[in-house]
Amino acid sequence: MNEVPFDPGSAALWIAVAAGLIIVVLGFFWYKGRRMAGAHVFRASRLSRGNLLFPTQVAVTPTSIVHYTPELVGGREQSMHLAHVASVMIDRNLFFADVMIESSGGASPVRCHGHRKSDALEMKRLIEQFQSDHYRARGGAPPAGGEDRPSS
Repeated sequence: MNEVPFDPGSAALWIAVAAGLIIVVLGFFWYKGRRMAGAHVFRASRLSRGNLLFPTQVAVTPTSIVHYTPELVGGREQSMHLAHVASVMIDRNLFFADVMIESSGGASPVRCHGHRKSDALEMKRLIEQFQSDHYRARGGAPPAGGEDRPSS
């Protein structure tokens, strides 16, 4: 019988290649899930539904709300001006909270799952604060219907 002798060097090489490949894949998913730039960015937990590989993020700025979900190639981003936010709904579950931000302009709402409860409450507080500051600077409440119309 022609038996090929076991070569411990080739086994170690295959283990090193497999370990290197695992490190590269984990590094890729870590890179895709890194935190967006900004002061008020809320990233969903990787332990929640739909966020294991690519956790969704919400950035709240004084002028807009940006919902970003990374994908294998590129990412999906939805932006909404603060003046178009009609309501913020928080659904608190056992471990995490789901946030839904509805638009007054008829666009699809921003829906994100798996945020910490404290982050969801902070998102809502910031949105309400920035809206108050926005309308205070403009000199009044938003007009009915959500559009800027001159008075007749």
